[in-house]
Order: sequence, then structure tokens, then C-alpha cells
Amino acid sequence: MSQPISKSVSDSSIEGHVYKVFPNDLNAHGTAFGGMIMAKCDRLSLVVAERHSGFVCVTASVDSIHFMAPAKENDTLIFKVSINRAWGSSMEIGVRVEAENSYTGDNKHILSAYFTFVALDENNKPAKVPTLTTESEIQERRCKQADVRREARLQTIEKLKDYDKN
Repeated sequence: MSQPISKSVSDSSIEGHVYKVFPNDLNAHGTAFGGMIMAKCDRLSLVVAERHSGFVCVTASVDSIHFMAPAKENDTLIFKVSINRAWGSSMEIGVRVEAENSYTGDNKHILSAYFTFVALDENNKPAKVPTLTTESEIQERRCKQADVRREARLQTIEKLKDYDKN
């Protein structure tokens, strides 16, 4: 079966995945353990990458995880995950997490992150992924911003090579 040439953002996105924060999810400070939230972000991002690519994918890098506010016991975490950009075999997946107080309805943005995944074929070699069709101005902006983050990653890799020569 051949791969589609292009897919839209909505073909693979996850809108509103929920997770209830229980006492076993808390750190010593009494707020949701950041590592638990990060792991959920990585898993959900993987689903989006595999939906878009049609291949098994692996995490290649994680950029800019920003914790903006804590989540507390009994909060409901709401994950919004979508592909921002697709290149040859790699894809950037953006994640936004909000914490909702189910009793008051209050909602706050607690985390934003960017994950890069690489699609792998049956021989574990990078596989070509469909291009991305954006459907809104926001998606187009995210696509352009992903190019900026990718360029920064590539520049950092090049700069760090100088240190490997020693």
C-alpha cells in the first residue's frame, strides 16, 4: 500500500485527551510530577507521529519543555497534541497541556513542548513521511515556527562538533 503524498494536521491530531491527577502522581512538593506529564506527552506525540507517517516512529529530540504552572491533586490534565511540520523522515509534534479544576471549571495552561520523531521502515531505516497540509493560519504559523526550531537544532549540532574534535 502506498503512502499518501500529504496529510492534514487534523488527520493525526489529538484534541482533549484527559488524565485525572491522583495522589500517586504527586511529587514531594504536592504537585503533579513533571516526569509523569512528560512521559504522557511523549506517548501521545508518538501516536500523532505514527498516525501521520504510517510507520513506527522513535523520539529523536525533545525541545523546549516549558512548565508554566503546577497541576494539583484532583486536577484534570487536558492534552492537545498535533503535528507542526513534516520534513523528509522527521516530524515536529507540538503539545499543550492544560489543568482543569473539575469542580470550579477553572482552566490554566501548564505546559508546552515540542517533540521531534523519525519514522522508520521495516529495516529500521528512516522512512519518507507525507508532507503536511495546514488548515488554518495558526497551523501555518506553527509550521513556520517549527522550521526555526529545526534550524536552531541543526546549528547547535554543527557548533557542538567543534568540541568533539578534542
